[in-house]
Amino acid sequence: MANHTLTSKLLSNKLALSGLIIVLIMATFAILAPTIAPFDPNDIDYTRMLLPPSAEHFMGTDDRGRDVFSRMLYGAQISLLVGFVAVGISSAIGIFFGAIAGFYGGKTDAIVMRFVDVMLAFPSFFLILAVIAFLEPSIYNIMIVIGLTSWMGVTRLIRAEFLRLRNQEFIMAAETQGVSTTRMIWRYMLPNAMSPIWVNITLGIAAAILVESGLSFLGIGVQPPNASWGNILTDGKANIEIAWWLSFFPGFAILLTVLGYNLLGEGLRDVLDPRLSKK
Repeated sequence: MANHTLTSKLLSNKLALSGLIIVLIMATFAILAPTIAPFDPNDIDYTRMLLPPSAEHFMGTDDRGRDVFSRMLYGAQISLLVGFVAVGISSAIGIFFGAIAGFYGGKTDAIVMRFVDVMLAFPSFFLILAVIAFLEPSIYNIMIVIGLTSWMGVTRLIRAEFLRLRNQEFIMAAETQGVSTTRMIWRYMLPNAMSPIWVNITLGIAAAILVESGLSFLGIGVQPPNASWGNILTDGKANIEIAWWLSFFPGFAILLTVLGYNLLGEGLRDVLDPRLSKK
């Protein structure tokens, strides 16, 4: 019944519903890319260089004669993969440290949170650039590095929720019954602390997609010939005066995808936060 009510609230929320529709459309294109892509995304043909959008090439071709629509579809796979994996890594790390800090408190909390403060002192994007500079640019390194440099917000959210739950009656009752620490954290406290984390995960996917696109645009992200929205934008920068489509379509895809996840995240915040729902 609770899940049904939550789903009803989610679908009745215009922000969440709009974001969900965008996210599902983009995910569908990414999943079905091998089926619906009309051309091989890496098929070079110099006889069809920089062709404008047409019935044959829906989004035109690039400076190597590759079909932009096909490359956009495969680029969607890269962007969504990076978003989900990077956020999965950051959420796992953040939940672990946040749970420890919030549950034990005292010196443990102080040590964890000072480490978080140190990590937050470094601008995330420049920290990622510094790490990538010492590693081989690849999609796997990008996912790991983004995940390892973006867990601090999750840690602070989980810690705050655990501190709030620590004095709740059902937690105190579980303690008096001799429930083990591990079971207390993972069975009783964590499920009740996840509402803000789902919002953070949704917004985090959008942020990870932006970071990956930025890195690929700078040439230190996904490497050619693999398609990524960021490196398609790089091609567009070199041909901006004669091939507008190389900048417009990947830029619009990034904008639409990030907007979709942000709308979904804001809608989830409205649905899951009881204080907002009362307003």
